[in-house]
Amino acid sequence: MPAIPSFGGLRGRTNRVTPPTAPIPVPLSAYVVDCGVYVDGERLPGRWTHIDAVAEVRRRGEGFVWIGLHEPDERQIQGVAETFGLHELAVEDAVTAHQRPKLERYDDNLFMVLKTVRYVEHESPTTANEIVETGEIMAFLGADYVVTVRHGKHSGLHDLRAELERSPDRLRGGPAAVLHAIADHVVDTYLAVTDAFEGDIDLIEKAVFAPRSPVSAEQMYLMKREILELRRAVMPLANPLRRLAEGCSPLVPDTVRSYFRDVDDHLTTVSERVTSFDELLTTLVDATLAKITLQQNTDMRKITSWAAIIAVPTMVVGVYGMNFDHMPETHWRFGYPMVMAVIFVACIVLYRIFRKNRWL
Repeated sequence: MPAIPSFGGLRGRTNRVTPPTAPIPVPLSAYVVDCGVYVDGERLPGRWTHIDAVAEVRRRGEGFVWIGLHEPDERQIQGVAETFGLHELAVEDAVTAHQRPKLERYDDNLFMVLKTVRYVEHESPTTANEIVETGEIMAFLGADYVVTVRHGKHSGLHDLRAELERSPDRLRGGPAAVLHAIADHVVDTYLAVTDAFEGDIDLIEKAVFAPRSPVSAEQMYLMKREILELRRAVMPLANPLRRLAEGCSPLVPDTVRSYFRDVDDHLTTVSERVTSFDELLTTLVDATLAKITLQQNTDMRKITSWAAIIAVPTMVVGVYGMNFDHMPETHWRFGYPMVMAVIFVACIVLYRIFRKNRWL
């Protein structure tokens, strides 16, 4: 009898479950792009944390703090929220992103969302997979601070901050002046994107009405989708800008309201252009579908014409291929040439008729 192997060495062993690895905490400094203290339009020297910066401003009784964050998580932004007293619902929106442009008022601060857009360079609009890329900028506005939260790689504010620091008169307007500069920067980007988009639409329009154009219905729907993406960024921003221009909060002084009216005027121009692009693309989509339908009808006429021409020899060959002895001209010397001549003449006549009617 064969020996039974012993499994005693396996006794007492248990399957150990590896506990889930806790996420590595990332310091807030990894998300802070810049933090500056501005007094009388000038930036104070030195590096500041958000706690030290707001303490310095409130100790002086003047100036404001501008802190910029890039895609922070909920845990990292919590410290900033507690320091500046930001509302939890606004903080949740800032972390989650994918918000519509809006302006909300929470107690003694404002929360504004702006959609940023970037024109994606490509060789031709007829082969592009993406034309417009979007991001977001959220801004918390208080009496002595402005906190900006960015989502997306193209929504940087470094150049804008440097430009404002070279113009102390603008920064003397306080946090509202910074919010205006951001809104103006975003709307100017809209104008640049619509300029580039207009060139693409002109090329598409020429291609659609050109003979044997390479534009397909799928490409037209892509253009339509991209202009709708731009529309969703532009159109909802009109109401927040109008509210800021009308003075919805004492945080926006009268000296800054007129500047928001100018931004609103520029946004109106962008909105009109986007609407015209949308209507033109709708027309081009209809023209493309009509052109495809016409091409299909032309192909069907060609197929039908050739089928009618081929039916003549098929019918004759089918009749004389039945091999009956008592058939006309089966034993006539000139029967075969005569049949071939009749087939040839009939095919030529049908071909000329179809060519005359432009079926071929």
